[in-house]
Order: sequence, then structure tokens, then C-alpha cells
Amino acid sequence: MRTINTIDDVINTLENIITESKQTSSTLGYFAALYKKVTIKVKEGIAEGFFDDGPRMEKLDVIFATRYIDAYYNFKKNIPITQSWEKAFNLSEKFWPIVLQHLLIGMNAHINLDLGIAAYEVTKGENIESLKNDFNKINTILSSLVSDVENDLATIWPFLRKILKLTSKFDNFLVNFSMEIARDGAWGFAENLANSPKNQIQILITKRDHNVSEIASLITNPGIIANIIFGIIRLGEKGSIPQKINDLTV
Repeated sequence: MRTINTIDDVINTLENIITESKQTSSTLGYFAALYKKVTIKVKEGIAEGFFDDGPRMEKLDVIFATRYIDAYYNFKKNIPITQSWEKAFNLSEKFWPIVLQHLLIGMNAHINLDLGIAAYEVTKGENIESLKNDFNKINTILSSLVSDVENDLATIWPFLRKILKLTSKFDNFLVNFSMEIARDGAWGFAENLANSPKNQIQILITKRDHNVSEIASLITNPGIIANIIFGIIRLGEKGSIPQKINDLTV
């Protein structure tokens, strides 16, 4: 794996993970496909002057993405990783989780743990509050992708669109993970890190990782009724794993 210095390096590496996942029929490609979409949107936002500080946002994106990419390749090499990512990646070895669960558990680890760490690291030596406006703008990008994800999932499981019309639960669940946690949880965690002594940083990260991994357990084991519904959805998902990855990249 080459060194990642730019947002283009991030996109190229994600493309490599997607290609590898399609070749091996690995569900790990689901999150990588979604993440590539997010990264391209961030790149476009930087180019169009959407952010107050474009160069800093690219640096943030690189730090942020590298945490996921390092976790992915370390998992492949059986090198220890955070509990949050271990739970997310271990899900790829099971048959029953639906595409939505794979996406949510990846978003949980990356947004709820990694994003706060990246925000803290990119603002070392300056007031973290200077990042807040651009940090909030990330939510605008995530928000624009919610309908895209729903359309992708509806392609994989055609009856999902009917369910979304009958109940807002799936929609709200996805929105809550992409926006509210990114805006409130991750930012609060970043501020906590920024206002803590250096010798406490790793302790806080470890504690946060444990808490985030507990949320992951709710995604993998949402309860008997939800598991029955997800099981029906899983049996109704269209296409092979590589085809599903392709649906998520369009």
C-alpha cells in the first residue's frame, strides 16, 4: 500500500479496495463504495470553494481516510485494530447481515470514532473551534448522499422503496447515523481531545472506541423482530456481492 498524501490518493486506494472486494466477492467492498462517493463529493466541494479552508479540508480528509484504510489492510494482515473496526470487518464473514447493516457499522466506526480523532489531529497547534464551520459542512455533503444510498439499496432490494413509503424508520436510522452523530458526537469527542492533556489522549480514544463498539453490537443484533425483517430483506437482495458493490458505486 502506497503512502496517502492527497485526496486523489485516497480515491485511488478506495478504488483498489473496491476492485479487490469484487474479485474476492467480499462484502467489505460495500462501505468502500459508499466512502468513495463521499470522498469524491468532498473533493468537488474543495475545488468549488465550498469550505472555508480547502487545503485544511484535504488534509483532514487524508487523515480521516487513512484511519479506515490502515484498519482495512491491518485487518487483512491480522494486525490488531480498534474494536470498532474489528466488529465492522468481522461482519463481512457472516451471511445474514444486509447491505444496510454493513454500511451502518462502517459508518459507526468511521464517523463516531475516526472523524473526531481526525478533527483533533488536523487542528493541533490551533484553536479547534476554527474548524467547526467546515466540520458542519461535511454534514451537508453526507445529507446529499442519503437519498443516493436509499436509491442504491432500493436497486439491491426492490421492495425497500415500498417500505420507505410505509415507514420512516429506515430513513431516520440512516439520517441519524450520517448527520447527527457526525455533527454532535464526533465534534464533541474532538473538542474533548483538544482540551485534554497529551497523556490522556490515548486513554480517551480507547474509552471512546469501546463505547462505539457497543453501538456496533446494536447494529449486528438489533433484536428478534428486526432480525426477522432483516432476514427477509437479506433473502430478497438482488445480485451477487460484486453486483451489489457496483450498484453502490453508481
